[in-house]
Amino acid sequence: MLVLITYDVNTETAAGKARLRKVAKQCVNYGTRVQNSVFECIMDAAKCREVKQILENIIDKEKDSLRFYYLGDKYKTKIEHIGAKNTKTLDEPLIF
Repeated sequence: MLVLITYDVNTETAAGKARLRKVAKQCVNYGTRVQNSVFECIMDAAKCREVKQILENIIDKEKDSLRFYYLGDKYKTKIEHIGAKNTKTLDEPLIF
């Protein structure tokens, strides 16, 4: 399923800036960055629970926030992109 992960981390302190880097680093491991704090991730329910737990352990729930949007398997009809930074289709193979 496609899961959209978004986050807002308070960066007024050095600790907040460190949390922001940790959250971003984890998200890169599981999905594709489509905006500064927005990642599209193809994963099953178990992997999603794993990522959610990892991110919850990083953020400060009093200052930061996470949002998970579960778009399911038929996500292609639910996404419309306009403008710059067009990304690859999530189900295409990536060649490095």
